Amino acid sequence: MDKYLCIHGHFYQPPRENPWLEEVELQDAAYPYPDWNERITSECYAPNAVSRILERENNIIDIVNNYSNMSFNFGPTLLSWMERHQPKTYKIIIEADKQSREKFSGHGSALAQVYNHLIMPLANLQDKRTQILWGIKDFFYRFGRKPEGMWLSETAVDYETLDLLTEYGITFTVLSPYQAQRIRKVEEKKWADVIGGNIDPKRPYLCRLPSGRVINIFFYDGPVSQDVAFGGLLRNGENFAKRLIGTFDAKRTEPQLVHIATDGETYGHHHHYGEMALSYAFNYIASNDLAKITIYGEYLEKFPPQYEVQIIENSSWSCFHSVERWRSNCGCKIGTHSSWNQQWRAPLRNAMDWLRDKMVKIYEDQMSMYVNDPWHVRNEYISVILDRVPAQVSEFLNANKSKELSEADTIKVLRLLESQRYAMLMYTSCGWFFDDISGIEAMQVIHYASRAMQLIKQATGFDLEDDYLEIIEEAKSNISEYENGAKLYEMFVRPAKLDMQRAGAHYALWSLFANYEEVSDIYCYEAKRIAFERLEAGRQKLCMGSVKIKSQITYEKGAKSFAILHLGDHNVFGGVCDLLDDETFLIMQQEMREAFEKSDVAQIISLLDKYFNSHEYSFWHLFKDMQRQALTNILGSTLREIETSFRQINEHHYPIMLAMKEISIPLPGIFSSTLEFIVNADLLKELKAEEVDFKKLRDLIVEIKRWPLKIDKTTLGFIAGQKINELMERISSNPGDIPLMKTVEGIFKILQPLELPLRLWEAQNSFFFMGKRMHDKMEGKANHGDKTAKRWMDAFSALGKYLSVKSI
Repeated sequence: MDKYLCIHGHFYQPPRENPWLEEVELQDAAYPYPDWNERITSECYAPNAVSRILERENNIIDIVNNYSNMSFNFGPTLLSWMERHQPKTYKIIIEADKQSREKFSGHGSALAQVYNHLIMPLANLQDKRTQILWGIKDFFYRFGRKPEGMWLSETAVDYETLDLLTEYGITFTVLSPYQAQRIRKVEEKKWADVIGGNIDPKRPYLCRLPSGRVINIFFYDGPVSQDVAFGGLLRNGENFAKRLIGTFDAKRTEPQLVHIATDGETYGHHHHYGEMALSYAFNYIASNDLAKITIYGEYLEKFPPQYEVQIIENSSWSCFHSVERWRSNCGCKIGTHSSWNQQWRAPLRNAMDWLRDKMVKIYEDQMSMYVNDPWHVRNEYISVILDRVPAQVSEFLNANKSKELSEADTIKVLRLLESQRYAMLMYTSCGWFFDDISGIEAMQVIHYASRAMQLIKQATGFDLEDDYLEIIEEAKSNISEYENGAKLYEMFVRPAKLDMQRAGAHYALWSLFANYEEVSDIYCYEAKRIAFERLEAGRQKLCMGSVKIKSQITYEKGAKSFAILHLGDHNVFGGVCDLLDDETFLIMQQEMREAFEKSDVAQIISLLDKYFNSHEYSFWHLFKDMQRQALTNILGSTLREIETSFRQINEHHYPIMLAMKEISIPLPGIFSSTLEFIVNADLLKELKAEEVDFKKLRDLIVEIKRWPLKIDKTTLGFIAGQKINELMERISSNPGDIPLMKTVEGIFKILQPLELPLRLWEAQNSFFFMGKRMHDKMEGKANHGDKTAKRWMDAFSALGKYLSVKSI
């Protein structure tokens, strides 16, 4: 067969971690998920690992791993997050590359990616090297092999980048057809112009580089990729397959490769259930022998390039103006607000370039005191980023130091290296991609810049912040209240900055609610308790203690003493200072205790000022997510009081509400709002309960049918889906549990009238694989008169109908 098909998915999310905590904080826009990484994993990354193939009646007949059939790359920073937070999906992705090597002549489906998605043509030479080396080493750490190909962020390319790829052993990359300038057959002299996307994408091309080396380039099919990403091609898997097959040239006798490339999130996140269209298309094409499914490495081995190409330098796949989208007001934008401009992009880029160049000099000068080659050491630092255990850090430092390092030297070296990590993270492409500097993506890279400046100041004393703000002030926001980048910095970045004092304050404040272990991990900090006492009297609390804090990133240490007074609600007064000596601490503790026992709030505040020089620490000094948890705890009793009042109102006035309904008089808003709140709260409570109370659920459904109530379908659907998924996982572990199968069937039956949006791929997978293990065996027993097996078959069949999984 001379027809080959390759589908590439570029799976990537920008790094979203708080740079001071190294974790992603809550993102309300991702609701009902805690953040966008979790949401997109549920909608895309995980479903593609176990994608369903449907029959014409929309029942699931098979489940496959799309990653083992397609070409793909994952952003290293995304895989790092996934390894920690979604290990099951992470392992399936890694395993898919191993499986693909068996299918594709020893070639793996996975490609590497430049490390944190910066725009390579706009980077300096050293950053380009580090991005490529970190991408390669991250890939080897995860997939256990050297990468053949590497994905370039936004496919942004120049010859210097291609040359560096080949220097480090990369053999191919993938570009847009609009990035090709001219082609010719190998060994021929005459070039043919292909500007405007006129290159034939059905063959690989050889690109000769300034160094004399060569790299292979695949130019994906633009029109089909466009329809997959932005059209309706994923609404039907068979139509998708036919469009792909229809792209082949029927008159062509030589081998041809039809291949497309899109964001991987197209398959499930941008287009819900797009992963199912993808798996159906693969199955349809393979089962009908319409083309040979392949990946780039395998195709390149079988059919080396017969043509060579010259590229358009400084071009990309998502900007018609080369790479201007990441440095100027070129006109490329999302377009939600047609009147907005992107003039802020240039000063934001200028600020980052100025900061990078200042930091280059500081880093070289300062790091040279401890190592022979600062840039080689930065390149090797990826080994620490991948595994921050103390043994790995020690091995890294010992291998690279030029002299013995004191504890202070070690902290300084780690700060300098971390400043360089953030100096690259601040160039993550999404920071310039969208429409305003106030967007979360642009603000994220500004946070990274702030962390880089803080680390440099801590390590060397150089303060770059004022000059940086002067430049970024020229970046004007389209939203008048934000004015410019400097004001946004003061509003959102400066309050987020952390140091040892703030980490100690967080420990102190959270001790009002948490029972810390002697040693506790608080994000990327380690806290060791020295002393602690909590006193309570009604709603009032007083916490006193001392703690040692250590950064697990830079090894910076601090020791703090504290006293925190909570008067109830959000009224908190606290003091935090450097560690008090034992005698002073004991005196402070005794005086505070005596004042608290007398309920002498004024005296406690006076003592806070005496021992800590202020009482300024409050809930607002907690880390962001803990602020929310603390306020939720505080509001708990208040919300319960409100709910009790609502229930009393509803019970007292329910007869008259029924009378009004009988004579078709609309309910007053207070009555309908109260009833709506109660019904939603009760539904949520029942769906979260360990044991399902079917009578209460039925009564609530009756109530919903009786009144025109607005149901919170988003939250209820999310919780109901979680409940069903959890129960199906239990059934999968104990497949003979017929009563539990009946319970799940009952939940489906009762909730059916609500038409909740249920994401059930996990439950469907559990059911499908359980059927693979159990169905034939139980069917055989049932056919021989086994009554229990017959009951199991009936329950299994009924459940399969609700889950839309073919039960045979």
